[in-house]
Amino acid sequence: METHTIKPVYDINSRILILGSFPSVKSRETNFFYGHPQNRFWRVVSAVMNEECPGSTDEKKQFLLRNNIAVWDVIHSCDIEGSSDSSIKNVTPNDLNTILDRTEIRQIFTNGNTAYKLFCKYNDGKTAVKLPSTSPANAAFSIDRLIESWSIIKNFT
Repeated sequence: METHTIKPVYDINSRILILGSFPSVKSRETNFFYGHPQNRFWRVVSAVMNEECPGSTDEKKQFLLRNNIAVWDVIHSCDIEGSSDSSIKNVTPNDLNTILDRTEIRQIFTNGNTAYKLFCKYNDGKTAVKLPSTSPANAAFSIDRLIESWSIIKNFT
């Protein structure tokens, strides 16, 4: 059983919430979201927001807060093999009210299909918009296609 140890990033000004499923092995090692260098999350959101791609964890946190973006994951703990979303079992979800009660989130987005399915399963009455995964495993989406799809987030920040 793996437990999520990365604290959510948000503040009172956060207007959108982006949810992944569960941190990858590399993210768990770096103790921050989307820590694998091949994951395209940081390149995509920085392009959408017309900013330089942040490098350090502190720069990433500041980028998110400056752009009114909250980031967390659907899962608090689960059984998972490596970083494979398809292997996820025995899920305990995160309590999203930790963020929703302290912000004025206008829209929740999920990073990929697994996050979306899990969000829907554990969050009755809440809605989310499914965005294509920024994972390198999502080879069907080029970086340009991801940027185009993810541009919708700008409408809510």
